[in-house]
Amino acid sequence: MTHRLQLETMSPPTFWRCEPSWSWTSRPLGDHLLWCVLDGRGELELDGRRQELRPGVCAVFRPGDEPRATHDPHRRLLVFGMHFETAGTAAPDPRWGEVPDREFLGVLARTSDASYRRADPLGRHQAELCLEQLVALVWDAVHRPGRTATDSAVDEIARQLRQDPGREWTVSEMAGRAALSRAQFTRRFVKQFGMSPAQYLIQARIDRAHQLLTESGMTVTATAAALGYTDVPYFSRQYKQRTGRSPSQEH
Repeated sequence: MTHRLQLETMSPPTFWRCEPSWSWTSRPLGDHLLWCVLDGRGELELDGRRQELRPGVCAVFRPGDEPRATHDPHRRLLVFGMHFETAGTAAPDPRWGEVPDREFLGVLARTSDASYRRADPLGRHQAELCLEQLVALVWDAVHRPGRTATDSAVDEIARQLRQDPGREWTVSEMAGRAALSRAQFTRRFVKQFGMSPAQYLIQARIDRAHQLLTESGMTVTATAAALGYTDVPYFSRQYKQRTGRSPSQEH
């Protein structure tokens, strides 16, 4: 999806726990349908393709689709969804993917529902934004499948580096947090971010230094110390290499 969702209409967001005897054989859809599994087990079928249903599996169907689904009556499906109309197609191919962050998925679903039911302009706008984000999550899951718990752990370590770049991080510590060897962690990190953990940390420090120098009024010496540099000239060289300006020029 290379453009924002050009939403025209949307139905009220809905949660439903499928009845034990439930099955679904859809008539040709007249609009788009967002369909997200939050709990339970089942199976989905469309145009000869089958997908096991479990928490995190989400689909965006397009007009004309005729999906079919069943579930385990002892592990009943809990589904969140809504119909919507948009300019162009909002449905990926294949129609479904597995969203790895199920907690975020649930937050978006609940926020969409609560916002829409406020029945005021701001609530409607928030619900539309949640729908746009949910559709984007499905597209991302379709086009970037197979992310693992290790990928998420490496992502989390990168977030921590950006949040606290002045800390004295070591690759051994990072690798231990991800339950990987140093070599394994470095390979995974480079694959995900295009640079080594050490280079990523330097960039995070320079990004934060730029913010401190231009927004906080801190001196170059104080900024360098706050970010773990004991050698101010070395900090200044790294800063200029990455920004094209010396730290003193930022004041």
